[in-house]
Amino acid sequence: MSSPLIQCPKCRAWLVEGIFNQPDFTPCPACGVPLLAEAFPALFRKIAAGQSAEPVMVEGESSCFYHPEKKAVAPCDGCGRFLCALCDCLLHGQHFCPACLETGATKGKIKSLENYRPRYDEAALALAILPLLVTAPIAIFVAIRYWNAPGSIVRRTKARFILAIILAILQIGVWVLLFSMA
Repeated sequence: MSSPLIQCPKCRAWLVEGIFNQPDFTPCPACGVPLLAEAFPALFRKIAAGQSAEPVMVEGESSCFYHPEKKAVAPCDGCGRFLCALCDCLLHGQHFCPACLETGATKGKIKSLENYRPRYDEAALALAILPLLVTAPIAIFVAIRYWNAPGSIVRRTKARFILAIILAILQIGVWVLLFSMA
């Protein structure tokens, strides 16, 4: 087996192939919890990159949910459906069916699939430009808090953060000056 596919429900350790399809409970290699795990033989079959789906040939093995005439090579990590090599979408080491991948993209349920990142630099600059007493400290907080956050998908520099901090400090200085003169 090239990579483990199933984890122990208690300790989250990856289970090895010898634990599956045993007649009695088998202890987890990491924590010793008794497990009874049954899996289709297709779960352990190695597939080469670019290998096309092949028809179901052996009795007792699972077929693809979307192509009943094709042999399943992996379960979907989103819904658990068995997938053939054609339907298997590998994303950061996880297998997804086309439906789960589309749902994950539209509803944001797959954390490793990014469609949007907030532009914290623009938020900090907007808060610094707005002439309200409350926004200057918030602008400084946003600029400092999200300084090391992943940037927008559009490449930017930290110049907006620096400009936001400078404008916010100037705004606070003007408000302090105005209140001290009153």
